Amino acid sequence: MFREAIEQMSGYVPGEQPRGMKLVKLNTNENPYPPSPKVVAAIQAAAEEGLQRYPDPSASAFRNRAAEVLSAHNAEITPDWILCGNGSDDILTIATRAFVDQGRAVRYPWPTYSLYKTLAEIQGVRHEAVPCEPDWSVGFELTAPSDDVRLVYLANPNSPSGTLLEPGEVAAIADTLDCPLLVDEAYVDFAETNCLDLVRTNERVLVSRTLSKSYGLAGLRFGYLVAQPHVIEQLAKVKDSYNCDTLSIAGATAAIDDQAWLADNVTKVVAERQRLDAGLLAAGFDTVDSRANFVWATHPTGQHEAIYQNLKAEGVLVRLIRHPGWSGGDDGLRVSVGTPAQTDTLLALLATL
Repeated sequence: MFREAIEQMSGYVPGEQPRGMKLVKLNTNENPYPPSPKVVAAIQAAAEEGLQRYPDPSASAFRNRAAEVLSAHNAEITPDWILCGNGSDDILTIATRAFVDQGRAVRYPWPTYSLYKTLAEIQGVRHEAVPCEPDWSVGFELTAPSDDVRLVYLANPNSPSGTLLEPGEVAAIADTLDCPLLVDEAYVDFAETNCLDLVRTNERVLVSRTLSKSYGLAGLRFGYLVAQPHVIEQLAKVKDSYNCDTLSIAGATAAIDDQAWLADNVTKVVAERQRLDAGLLAAGFDTVDSRANFVWATHPTGQHEAIYQNLKAEGVLVRLIRHPGWSGGDDGLRVSVGTPAQTDTLLALLATL
């Protein structure tokens, strides 16, 4: 009954989401803290107002407030530069459907977010994974000329490494490409720079963001894209009619409005990231300088699965990620930043292994 491409693909595998268990959960890059209290109040008010009508199809309230917030930090952005989605995964799906014809290809550095490959497979197009160097720098093949490549994904900061390309480096990549470059900035609030300004100077640069990480709203599912208005106009043709519901629009608007909460949360997470990194180094791991809310760690023994299983048996979840055949190693552990107490529990356990 199914398309051949669907039968042959393995599908995206999310991180473990166990229910009904008391765990130290450091495996899916969620924010360890609850969102701004303004979010809960806004969702409750929206629910009390009634859910019998369809939501605003363009999420105007969020777009208006987000444009003001983003313009305060970057070049002026107006609401028509923003497209909203059911998480940034929805944004990635919309872009893939809009840009990539059958028989064409997408390209991305590798290792990276594994959903990029899945989206290509669902679309029935080829995917070109360009291996990073062992230090996680991007290989020059990413910008190699091609008539078939119609979209390049660039997670920045990257996952699982947390490494960041500076805006100038991203601009050089975009200027070399003949196709759109989607800069996936899911973790950018934990970094010092971003690529929003590049959108104004190059129509092929698109920047996607999510409220799942820095705003503590992984359970809400809300993301957005920033691109030039004529690009947004075409992408909007592809999205589902009502891809963001009334409650998520209300909550997301309240979240992005509370920039004081965001600044405080980012400060706490970045400080704990530094402590986690130092603790992993002291425990004998090698780490990568992260600009996200997680740390990539490898151990000289290479026994990452054994470490993962031992931690899991003690109620601590981290993410075991495999990328066999990569010159930087076949696997490693991605550890999300938690609360100070969660970091203490992890490091104490590692000391006993």
